[in-house]
Amino acid sequence: MKRTSPRRLRALGLVARAAKLGLAAALVTLTGATLAAGVERAHATPVAATSPALRPAHALGPEITPGTPQGGYVGRMTLAPTHAPAGTSVVVRVAGLPPRQAFDLAWTTVTGRWRADNGEYKGREYRPVAYRIATATSDDRGEIEASFVVPEDFGFGHDILIQQGPRLFTKAGFDVDMTVAISPRHGPPGTPITVDVKGIGWRHMENSWLLLYDNRFTGWMSAVTTEGSARFTIPAAGTPGVHVLEVLHGDFTFPYRNMQQSPVPDRPQFVREFTVTAGAPVLPPPVAQQVLAAPRLPTADGTLVTTPPFSVVGAPLRIEGRGFSPGKTYDVTWQTVSGNRVGGGGWEERTRSLGAARADATGALALALATPDDLGGAHAIAVSDGAATHRGVHWILPSAKPLDVARGPAGTRFRIHLKGVGWTETANIYTVVYDNAYIGYGCGFNSQGDAEFTLYASGPPGWHFIDLYPAIYKGQETRPLNFRLPQLTYARDHPGEDLPAFRFAFEVVEDAQ
Repeated sequence: MKRTSPRRLRALGLVARAAKLGLAAALVTLTGATLAAGVERAHATPVAATSPALRPAHALGPEITPGTPQGGYVGRMTLAPTHAPAGTSVVVRVAGLPPRQAFDLAWTTVTGRWRADNGEYKGREYRPVAYRIATATSDDRGEIEASFVVPEDFGFGHDILIQQGPRLFTKAGFDVDMTVAISPRHGPPGTPITVDVKGIGWRHMENSWLLLYDNRFTGWMSAVTTEGSARFTIPAAGTPGVHVLEVLHGDFTFPYRNMQQSPVPDRPQFVREFTVTAGAPVLPPPVAQQVLAAPRLPTADGTLVTTPPFSVVGAPLRIEGRGFSPGKTYDVTWQTVSGNRVGGGGWEERTRSLGAARADATGALALALATPDDLGGAHAIAVSDGAATHRGVHWILPSAKPLDVARGPAGTRFRIHLKGVGWTETANIYTVVYDNAYIGYGCGFNSQGDAEFTLYASGPPGWHFIDLYPAIYKGQETRPLNFRLPQLTYARDHPGEDLPAFRFAFEVVEDAQ
């Protein structure tokens, strides 16, 4: 039996749904539609209050091995509906099965992971997997009727299977529809706008979704490890009035604009509106509060312990160890990398001294110092006593300094200064977004983690917002070609290190002249 996708071109307009899917009451969730001549404005239609709660695919049931047809397919399956967003109830009807026998009903999907090992980015990969939805017994006529709720999962095509052990009897295709919601829908400049996208696909032509704000490119959203869901926040930018957010697909870096004429014309397009209102701006917190409070770090092995295990450049740091010769002084060393990525220069590891520490009468050693001004990421620490080397690791987190100038007329020159920028391919660059428009990037490898960005204030009088997002410096991936752009979903789905974004605000004022 050949699987055919039930997705088809939808009618003009967007089918709107309300926010009973675990979001705030004001949140409006809307399914997308491909339009023959553009995208029409959506109209909200509430979902019934009995809409089931969302749950991930792995919560459907235990993982099972998909069966294979043995001697051909047996039975016929129909689904109602054949496509829908997460949270929709689907009725499954199967006929033509052997009577009075038990069968597994299964949902097929994938699990995703980033391939980012040893400081290199090698793309993304997906492993096929199936989950048992239910066990059902055919009646005297060989028929089954069952139902399930569409999980919060990767979008587009999935197979629904009926099998007994390793034998597949029949299957049918079901498409998970994408949805895009924003919350809130209005607010003063700087209001955090949460964009919630569900049903992002994992296949080519379905897995590279991009955000535009007022026809300006903002960044891309990933959903590799989050099962097709993306959630991120951008600031409300611009003068009072309506501002337009678009979510579009683009396999080769930027959005594909004439989707209706593409090889896959039924990919959805989404338009959402946010109204900037008058009032006091919502400004980002001081940059000192934007450092990650609890980054996800690998378990550190070794006999040397740092307190805290991670810190920003200049913060107090204490290194401790035991098992040394009482009264003896030791050199504590720190490992880093240096080099030039351009022109084939590459990089090399090097070691430098952090200072001397004297073991006390119990053989305990301690060294207190300020976190070195160095690249972000993991740094090996070592103390050698001749017979053995004691080792540990400390992580430097990226941090930012306040703007050197934060107010002035259009054209004012100001500077953004970062410390602790990483050296790996997944941590080496930060991208700069001005009023939700991507304007460039910078790296911190050649300067040992120190990165300065010079900008010029622009736009009408009022508040303007500058965001720095992590991105990926380079990699072995050519499709989709989006990883060097601002990764809006850095907080939930970044490959490699756990990194922060940094947000700033600049007030443009009338020129006194």
